[in-house]
Amino acid sequence: MDFQTEAELKVALGFLQQGNPLEAQKIISSLFEHDLESTELMYTNKCCIFWIDSIKRLKSMNDSFERSENILLEWKNFQDYISRENKPYEPALFAVQQGFFKNALEEYKKMLDEKDPLQKAEIYKKTGICYKKLGDFENARAFLREANDIYPNLSSVLAELADCYSLCGEDKFGKVLYREAFFKDPDSIDLDFLDSELIKCLIEKTKSKGYSGKALLYWIPVYGVLGGVFNIKRELTSQEVARLKKDIYAMENEIKDPSCNSEILIPRMLNCYFWLMDHYDLANENQAKINEVLLRIKLLDTSVYEMYIK
Repeated sequence: MDFQTEAELKVALGFLQQGNPLEAQKIISSLFEHDLESTELMYTNKCCIFWIDSIKRLKSMNDSFERSENILLEWKNFQDYISRENKPYEPALFAVQQGFFKNALEEYKKMLDEKDPLQKAEIYKKTGICYKKLGDFENARAFLREANDIYPNLSSVLAELADCYSLCGEDKFGKVLYREAFFKDPDSIDLDFLDSELIKCLIEKTKSKGYSGKALLYWIPVYGVLGGVFNIKRELTSQEVARLKKDIYAMENEIKDPSCNSEILIPRMLNCYFWLMDHYDLANENQAKINEVLLRIKLLDTSVYEMYIK
């Protein structure tokens, strides 16, 4: 790539970073007249084409709720699309991320006066994700905390808040919130938007054990405990203990049914057993109660039991 082409490409990247893929693509098209072989130009052009189509798709949605649901989905689709390229061009990726989330942020800001508490919390969460992706962790945490105040204890919000703390080097708070999020409702957590090394390493470790899809979400907290990542514990309220024991009882009956979904049920039970043992430990209950739970773990999954007692 000659000096002139490189200079013009920087201008195109500037438009991408500002959230204007149409102008960026015009520059790229003109540069192809002089350089058809540049992998950087081809990569950036693919980014532009996808994003221009994405903007058209979102503009065709008149319903603001539908649009809010699809904005971040478009980013996931873009990542899936561009990951097929063998040689990523990082300056283009960075510029697209900045521009995309700047535009997304402006869209979500228009929706902040939503009245329904659950939908409002979702909008605040997504606004927080945009700030996080733009590197503004202070505003990200503020919006995510507000989301949690509006509709408390949504796992999807807690996981994002944990991610912010971890990205800021506050792993202690991050671990507490990740552990909480993956205990309450793993199904609702979107792994694609979690960026901290702490959680990404745990996700990759769990994937390496052969888990994917929905099962992956339920095994992450199990390996979080076994790997010493989810090691910051809290005491449960009496109501939480009662509910935990009730859930365990129901699952122990369900696992006896040969038609049960053991792929999900086993990690759910293991995670509940871990929480129950932590409760006994923090409440200074006698060792016999802990040993009883350990026996249940051994009967359910010998390999997990062996890793836990090491």
